[in-house]
Amino acid sequence: MSVISVNSEHQYDVKIGNAWLDELKSTITNYSRVGVFFSEAQKDLIPKISLDAEVHYFPLPDGESAKSSQIIAKMWDWMGAAGFTRSDVVVGIGGGTITDVTGFLAATWMRGIDWIAVPTTLAGMVDASVGGKTGINSDYGKNLVGAFHSPVKVIIDSTWLKTLPTRDIAAGLAEVIKTGFIADPTILDLMKDFDLEKDRDNTKLLDQLIEKSVSVKARVVSADFRESFEREILNYGHTLGHAVERHSKYSLRHGEAISIGLVFAAHLSASHCGLSSDAVTQHIELLTKLGLPTTYDRAALPKLHAFMGIDKKSRGSTLRFVGLSSLGKTQRIEGLTIDDLAAAYEKISR
Repeated sequence: MSVISVNSEHQYDVKIGNAWLDELKSTITNYSRVGVFFSEAQKDLIPKISLDAEVHYFPLPDGESAKSSQIIAKMWDWMGAAGFTRSDVVVGIGGGTITDVTGFLAATWMRGIDWIAVPTTLAGMVDASVGGKTGINSDYGKNLVGAFHSPVKVIIDSTWLKTLPTRDIAAGLAEVIKTGFIADPTILDLMKDFDLEKDRDNTKLLDQLIEKSVSVKARVVSADFRESFEREILNYGHTLGHAVERHSKYSLRHGEAISIGLVFAAHLSASHCGLSSDAVTQHIELLTKLGLPTTYDRAALPKLHAFMGIDKKSRGSTLRFVGLSSLGKTQRIEGLTIDDLAAAYEKISR
């Protein structure tokens, strides 16, 4: 087991490689009331937890539909009916949508109660559950309604990944690859020889990749919790990626949309930051090897441009992108014209 500490509005640990249920039980022992939120699709995988405390179980819809104002209102009603107070705790067991909305519930119930993240997807393990960003979606974009509210612990048990389809493993690896490009190229070295079919159940290798990726995020978040400047590097590939995700009506996995966004960001970086053509090719090869998409509909650019305009990283009418000048060296790209965007988008169009 490895432990990575994150320093944000409070210090908390990300524990990797342990038996999740044992770790969870030891963490919630001192609470009088526990709310366990999980995806309806995983209801048969959630055991009844035997404790002296009251334990309440609340199933949520699958996928992005859980991250809506209607669902969070229902969750508030459940909390009130069950009598949850500031001395109680909620637990989110599931992918990034479940931990996002459970964290937002914790941030907003009585202005903030404790919560614990038990991510069950690779994307949730390396991205959504770490960093304290919580939120729900709006009709106008992804994660536009939210709050910074860190968990008291993140419990990562990679045996959950054996329950996932290979498509979800590949999608999660897009976020792992992102951290390799922005901060830790040793991740890219490990991914070079990664065989999706052979290694998807390689717990030792997956734990190594998870630990490296979480370490990157922990360092960045600890230095810039509220995304004043440095934390924005974690959004490499996400400005277009979130727009693609929304344009696809969430038929694409988050990581699949981010894969497209990463290649777009690499092309922008080649034009505006001096990123080498070899590095751009490296993006495409690593992502394609996993079966992830790296191109998108040529005709979609006008709608994608409109969606990007209300991205959280935008300031006024100015779009901002994270770029790379070389592996591990990021910079902000601002002041691009629609022609600049179109030139990069043409390279990923189909």
